[in-house]
Amino acid sequence: MFDLTPIIFVIGYLLIFLGIIGALVPVLPGPLLIWLGTLVWAWADDFARIGWPTLSVLAVLTIVAWGADLGLSFLSSKKSGAGWRSIGVSILGGLIGAVLLSSVPVVGTFIGAAIGSVSALWLMEYRRARVASGNLAERESGSGIPGASIVQEKRAAATRAVKGYVSGFMMAMVVEFIISLMMLTIFAWQAFL
Repeated sequence: MFDLTPIIFVIGYLLIFLGIIGALVPVLPGPLLIWLGTLVWAWADDFARIGWPTLSVLAVLTIVAWGADLGLSFLSSKKSGAGWRSIGVSILGGLIGAVLLSSVPVVGTFIGAAIGSVSALWLMEYRRARVASGNLAERESGSGIPGASIVQEKRAAATRAVKGYVSGFMMAMVVEFIISLMMLTIFAWQAFL
């Protein structure tokens, strides 16, 4: 009978490698792939070197990374004035952008997700932005064009929300990368030392 153990080890290593890439690339769930790779590797090793306690610690780190990813992006967006609906539409826009540009080799999905997400958030926030005094016809800018200052305020609000979303996303990416390195260190320590 053919021994599949070496192939299963390779699959585990590939998942871990994809997880490290996923910590830097927004579309791939880095820590989850590292955890799955570790699980596959441990299974191939009959859980001799990596057992359920280690897998449990890695699972907790995966959940913390996922929570940080969502939480930092959402909280930073909310702090910048974005509405929950806008954030949801931003996620949908990212998925649509990723699908539409997936035909471009290697980077199309990532660029499409970024463009779709940011564009959807900006458009939703531009649409959602309201001025406290409210009436478009009553407001004028120095240019004499009725409502021009409202348009500028809406643009500023939408841009502020996008900046908050992007800064939260970048913070989340750093946290996810650090957690991924911690997971990789735990894997290497348990598997090889």
